[in-house]
Amino acid sequence: MPESWPDQLLQTLLTLAVILSTALTIFIITLPSSYSHFQSGEITEEDFTEDDRQHAERSGYAYYHNHRDPDGKLKTECTIEIVVLGDIGRSPRMQYHALSVASHGGRVDLIGYVESDVHPDVQRSRFINVVPIKPHPKQLQASNRILFLLVAPLKVLWQVLSLYYALGYQTKASKWMLVQNPPSIPTVAVAQFVCFFRKTRLVIDWHNFGYSILAMRLGTRHPLVTLAKWYEGFFSRGATAHFAVTNAMARVLKEEWGVEALALHDRPPNHFQPLTSSQRSVFLASLPDTAQYAANIEDGSWRLIVSSTSWTADEDFALLLDALVDYSVRAAENERLPKILAIITGKGPLKEYYLNRTQHLERQGRLQNVCITTTWLSTADYASLLGSADLGISLHTSSSGVDLPMKVVDMFGTGLPVVGWSKFEAWTELVQEGKNGCGFDSAEGLTQLLQDLLGDDGQRLQTLRQGALEECNRRWDDEWMPVAGQLFQLKP
Repeated sequence: MPESWPDQLLQTLLTLAVILSTALTIFIITLPSSYSHFQSGEITEEDFTEDDRQHAERSGYAYYHNHRDPDGKLKTECTIEIVVLGDIGRSPRMQYHALSVASHGGRVDLIGYVESDVHPDVQRSRFINVVPIKPHPKQLQASNRILFLLVAPLKVLWQVLSLYYALGYQTKASKWMLVQNPPSIPTVAVAQFVCFFRKTRLVIDWHNFGYSILAMRLGTRHPLVTLAKWYEGFFSRGATAHFAVTNAMARVLKEEWGVEALALHDRPPNHFQPLTSSQRSVFLASLPDTAQYAANIEDGSWRLIVSSTSWTADEDFALLLDALVDYSVRAAENERLPKILAIITGKGPLKEYYLNRTQHLERQGRLQNVCITTTWLSTADYASLLGSADLGISLHTSSSGVDLPMKVVDMFGTGLPVVGWSKFEAWTELVQEGKNGCGFDSAEGLTQLLQDLLGDDGQRLQTLRQGALEECNRRWDDEWMPVAGQLFQLKP
């Protein structure tokens, strides 16, 4: 006799109950371990090699040697996971966080994609463990808007699972977790979830707003942008603490979401230093991109300008191209204007597009007094390139208006004056107009600055260089220790 519908319904509900109960049991059993303040780590002499001892400062052996107990053990009270859902090698601020924690005796798991070389000191330090996140398949990478909307959910699902596995199972439970934002989706939600079950304190390091970057692709009124803004505000409120790269960003976080953030400005790390004239000469002659122009750069008939870009929509490289085309015309009409070697560093999605556009302009003969070349350099060579340049260019337009380009800080670290796009609120927190740099708001404005700074007797450029050199006096650790170091309870 067939079952009645109440019996069928009851059977279905019982089956669902068993499935849910089983799933909940599996979830509870497989939860990652929790943090306890009794489980501080320990470092001993055996953790270091002879090579580590020869490079004592960079490997952390010097700190261990100076702070170990009579039994030769060093307890690491501060343990921290530093998370960036991006390429670690192209996330300098997060690497600097790791190095600062390590230099004060903390243990770090640096978690992210490993697509390019990480900082050599990160590789060297025995206090830092790099934990790679498995990247998503290339099939989930979309270049146009329609495909982006179709594959975005699948990409987010992949990121959720790979990030959860890395945070929960590839690392030991830590006292702190420091997460870079953006990207906020799904990073902040996954981090909140893991921190809740592992009893870890979450800190969000705000570089920008994820929803404002999404708005550049979809438009400010798109429903996904509205949802992303709500998501970012909702999940960020549960964090223990927050850092913001500018005072303006800290203010917006307070006004928009009631989030109290500590302003932690970017400052140049120690490996960005001014070069002597002899060091500059040696480097210019040794770098393939500058070798054939080295003598001309030193005698002033050519000027070296440098711009670092991520080749994304928030950096308008077309503006620089237009300015250089215009400058080339002016240089043809005015023999007092030097020729320009423009070196562009960085990787990103729009690189090929602009390379093709540059080659087209060259074939048309519109860059006769300008040579544009692109490159990707090691950390040391990039620092030396900045120290050898005459002028730095920032094309960062700021999707939110309250973030700042870290590349300008790096330039100041070598005493390199900067001209940059200045039509956003936070610009004045970094650049003092006419003292260490100048701002522009159009291609014509940039062309005029290039002519004024490179074509005169050098006095104005020298004034800017003196101002940039003053920025060398306050370094990353000087800014980091009173803010982040105090929060993480690290000893000076």
